[in-house]
Amino acid sequence: MDDYADFVVVGGGSAGCVMASRLSENGKYSVCLLEAGPADRNMWIHIPIGYGKTMFNPRLNWGFYTDPDHNMLDRRIYWPRGKTLGGSSSINGLIYIRGQKEDYDHWAQLGNPGWGWEDCLPYFRKLENNDLGPGPTHGTDGPLNATSIPTRHELVDALIGAANSLGVPTSKDFNTGDQRGAGYYQLTTRNGRRCSSAVAYLNPARHRPNLRIETEAQAMRVLFRGTKASAIQYRQHGKIKTINARREVILCAGALQSPQLLQLSGVGNASLLKQFNIPVVHELKGVGENLQDHLQFRLIYEVSKPITTNDLLRSWTGKAKMGLQWALLRGGPLAIGINQGAIFCNALSDTDPRPDVQFHFGTLSADMAGGKVHDFSGCTFSVCQLRPESRGHLRIRSTDPFEAPAMQPNYLDTERDRRTAIAGVRLTRGLADAQPMQSLMKGEIKPGRDVQTDDDILHFCRENGATIFHPSGTAKMGQEDDPMAVVDHRLRVYGVQGLRVVDASIMPTLVSGNTNVPVIMIAERAAAFALEEAGTEDGSIVSTAAAANAESPAHEHAVAARLQQNQAQACNESGALQMT
Repeated sequence: MDDYADFVVVGGGSAGCVMASRLSENGKYSVCLLEAGPADRNMWIHIPIGYGKTMFNPRLNWGFYTDPDHNMLDRRIYWPRGKTLGGSSSINGLIYIRGQKEDYDHWAQLGNPGWGWEDCLPYFRKLENNDLGPGPTHGTDGPLNATSIPTRHELVDALIGAANSLGVPTSKDFNTGDQRGAGYYQLTTRNGRRCSSAVAYLNPARHRPNLRIETEAQAMRVLFRGTKASAIQYRQHGKIKTINARREVILCAGALQSPQLLQLSGVGNASLLKQFNIPVVHELKGVGENLQDHLQFRLIYEVSKPITTNDLLRSWTGKAKMGLQWALLRGGPLAIGINQGAIFCNALSDTDPRPDVQFHFGTLSADMAGGKVHDFSGCTFSVCQLRPESRGHLRIRSTDPFEAPAMQPNYLDTERDRRTAIAGVRLTRGLADAQPMQSLMKGEIKPGRDVQTDDDILHFCRENGATIFHPSGTAKMGQEDDPMAVVDHRLRVYGVQGLRVVDASIMPTLVSGNTNVPVIMIAERAAAFALEEAGTEDGSIVSTAAAANAESPAHEHAVAARLQQNQAQACNESGALQMT
């Protein structure tokens, strides 16, 4: 028998959980969510510090590797990606960051109406329950918790003081649109547990009879009738299945797998598709191009006092203390994660007034993120360039949907990126050498003080640089006359019908910070777009006259508010819609 849903959402990650929840919310439309990984039942998903346990778990993590990057001494860089409900929001570092006001204004300037900061802000407020309280830039009624770190740490306080001595002010809120400052991050936690998009959005929606969640269901390709996306072919428990979409197929598979699915399905660069004898449904040369990521450099220091998480993890008594703090009080290091300290500032002194680097400061040290901690008291300064100029690409290797695509990040490919890397390392040393931090630093372990010249520092960056887990941009949002644009400003794929992309791949340029919260905002907006367009077709949500004005930012703000009212009303009027 044929299998149908109104909306088929591919990928149960940061964006997919939002889409499944919002599209099924009013009870009018049937929604099927396909997730390649298992349900999010592993306990280490829900303990904030547990991502050290999920970083290399093949059951929960795709564990991708890039192609050898000639800019990185031909190294293949490990790229973890979530493979479970919640996606990467179930295995990430929990940092709650939106980015800078100018990031979104730049998107609008590039020809994407309605994506400026003031346009996106209502959706940022809608998605969050922020313990800073309601205000012009914050909301308290949303499903995603933004939680301030409740206890202070001597090392983080010293970091803030060192930043102050270098002219960086203290900040208690990095999410107002102006990030400059030093302070403590907010985290996506709730009562000492991880608040992933699955926890925030999917769990409250699971009971809905019009929402169907399929795990262990890996999408293989989009099926088309002409140029209309009509179905998804997927594999589940060894069987090949098809789910048909009455209204839309929505790709939320992430910046690596959404473009891979497009290419496998005949949407992409014709010359690439012809190499594999894939029939071209529509040529879009930008699919898989414009790949961007934040490259981090981790400087490790030995600490002069036994106050680090390394010290707690080295002894059974320390581990027992941490466990009891979490079990009894939902507090302590297990409830916080690894990176607590934040700095957004300038490493390069040029004409751009915006912060150009971000620090993640951890009160522990290891050779790599998620690795075994060192046997000394240690801390880690991780610095990354916020707006890299380098661009890479992603391309299928074969017609096999289960073979990882070729990923070439092209890190440090521009002179500015290389200068920022060197300046970032020097700035890190300046922080470590400034009081009150200096008195807590016993010595620089990595790279070591013998690394001094620009050439030596750049070599260290090439030899040790790693992703900070933010690949983006591979299905770029832009105007139709932009040869690299893949989706329009409502995230509809150009040249075809019934197909939308909703994840970090649509970012024209990488946001200045962590990508999880921006992706959730993108999904909130996309759900509003999809519901509005569906309502226009059946007359149940918005009128045709209102739809004619839908391109204006002011109209989109009104729609966001009206949808919440109409969805509740529609749920009462229409009842539950069973899946076919």
